[in-house]
Amino acid sequence: MNIASHLKKTTFAVAALLAGGALLLSLDGQAREGAPSAVEPCAGASGWDLACLRQTYARPIAGWPRPQVADGVTPLEMAPVSAMPVPGPSLAPAVVALGQRLFNDPRLSRSNAVACLSCHSPAHSFADSKRVSVGHEGRLGQRNTPGLLGVAQIKPLFWDGRASSLEEQALGPLQHADEMAMDVPALPAKLAALDDYTAQFDAAFGKKDGVTLPHILTALADYQRTLLPPVTRFDTFLEGERTALNDRELLGLHLFRTKARCMTCHSGALLTDLQFHNLGLTYYGRKKYEDLGRYLVTGKDGDVGKFRTPGLRGVAQSGPWMHNGLFPQMVGLLNMYNAGMSRPVPHNAQQAADPKFPVTSPLLRPLQLTSDEIIALKSFLEVL
Repeated sequence: MNIASHLKKTTFAVAALLAGGALLLSLDGQAREGAPSAVEPCAGASGWDLACLRQTYARPIAGWPRPQVADGVTPLEMAPVSAMPVPGPSLAPAVVALGQRLFNDPRLSRSNAVACLSCHSPAHSFADSKRVSVGHEGRLGQRNTPGLLGVAQIKPLFWDGRASSLEEQALGPLQHADEMAMDVPALPAKLAALDDYTAQFDAAFGKKDGVTLPHILTALADYQRTLLPPVTRFDTFLEGERTALNDRELLGLHLFRTKARCMTCHSGALLTDLQFHNLGLTYYGRKKYEDLGRYLVTGKDGDVGKFRTPGLRGVAQSGPWMHNGLFPQMVGLLNMYNAGMSRPVPHNAQQAADPKFPVTSPLLRPLQLTSDEIIALKSFLEVL
């Protein structure tokens, strides 16, 4: 089905926003100026009163302005990394050390050239700096690599939620033809013949079964369970040091909680609701970029185009952004949210009758942020 016409009105808007420009666009592609925000005790005709914001956020967190969110949403309050569960005593250091070694070893792949580390770089919040990662024999994936910071608290896993555990998640890239392309049944014997792997498996799991696939997956999963987000100035701020954020970052925090409505989906310590939403980027009916998202797992028409809300810890280092990596600049991404995202609508009877025609989440709406407010929001995100 050719439904390119249903995106005609948003094509110009998307292109401009991807470029990262400060111009704000309405959903029909017409330019508009940022309108003043709702009544705000710290905002006036001349702009934001930063001294007022300082006084407001000097209070305990319970006394901060309540998050402005979509109707029916009850967000968790923000929390520092120290509030997150830490890996418990069940994680044996020897197993974690083995998992880290396996994570870094390209010999887990068919070509001996692709490691888990190849796509999950510590320098990029254990995500990737590419739109999609390069795997076996140079093949490109279809989705952007998700980051792994705090992954022990995320269920289900992957953009579409197809894995219920970290062990199941670890198996996916190992055997995927476009990623590591390993003949998984042959992997234990391959590792047993390399270096001192057998001795390390025995030390980690006891001299029982040696190198086995369940042990490989357990080690990889347990290592990933230790990947907590690093403590940042945002955590220091949350824990009481109210000078840890500069004025622009503080304004960004306030906007995140209020006018920008970010806490509709990004709340708690990891800043995610762990839910699946359609942001209007399904590209339904188009050969390039079409991705049906959660639907491919559940088979439910209402899940077409839905993807899991990513956590925002380390988000500034994990770009490009979105499930397809189509946003290389954070300002462009924020401008897209500011416009309310793309909202494809049926343009003929066939599209209107299609039960799979994607519906952009009603949680989204135009935000009317000014260009200065978008820069402040970006500055806050860079602290996370």
